[in-house]
Amino acid sequence: MQTRLKELRARDGLNQTELAKLAKVSRQTISLIEREEFVPSLLIAKRIAHIFDETIESIFIFDEEEL
Repeated sequence: MQTRLKELRARDGLNQTELAKLAKVSRQTISLIEREEFVPSLLIAKRIAHIFDETIESIFIFDEEEL
């Protein structure tokens, strides 16, 4: 899975701690997602998509082999 999380944080001027607070997760969770070491739950992905006013699919990009 690839993610645009870091790009979107920069666009909206959020640091990892601020995004974590808005998404109700830890800063470490945001860091793991950005490093593509953790796949977020559907609930977390939905919260993050809502924060950035984007679709889940536009933020979290899966290869065909992963599906």
